[in-house]
Amino acid sequence: MSTTKQPAIGIIGGTGIYDIDGFENAQWVKIESSFGEPSDEFLIGDFAGYRLVFLPRHGRGHKIPPTEINYRANIEAMKRAGVDRVVSFSAVGSLREDYKPGDFVIVDQYIDRTFAREKSFFGTGFVAHVSMADPVCTATSEVITESAKAIKLSVHTGGTYLVMEGPQFSSRAES
Repeated sequence: MSTTKQPAIGIIGGTGIYDIDGFENAQWVKIESSFGEPSDEFLIGDFAGYRLVFLPRHGRGHKIPPTEINYRANIEAMKRAGVDRVVSFSAVGSLREDYKPGDFVIVDQYIDRTFAREKSFFGTGFVAHVSMADPVCTATSEVITESAKAIKLSVHTGGTYLVMEGPQFSSRAES
């Protein structure tokens, strides 16, 4: 288990990311959630002096389709593990022809076109209105961008992530 004490960085791996090479003191840990079962156990360990909490979004072995991912359980369990920042990866397409497969995009906005998922952590008996004007942490985005550039990754800043009800990708007309 991690020996680092500072708040943890959460990483949610999308399609193709099921673990992280280079972890030290790493251990798979089950974390409970009041929203039900998270996608999988969490891999908690140390990486380059930081405490990381990793979750494969679709579960190890890619067993959970996008429409069945319990994102509320995933996020609440991350918080219970001491995470105060989350970095999430997704396999996506792009409407930008100048973006190549394998490029990274650090989004700053999103459009949610899902309809079968719970939209809030709040519910009966608790009314809350959360501003989504700036849904992404600028400071975290800047650190990720600079880190990606430092290791020569092709990275683009400022993009809008369009979320649609899966598991299919968009048709040409939707794109």
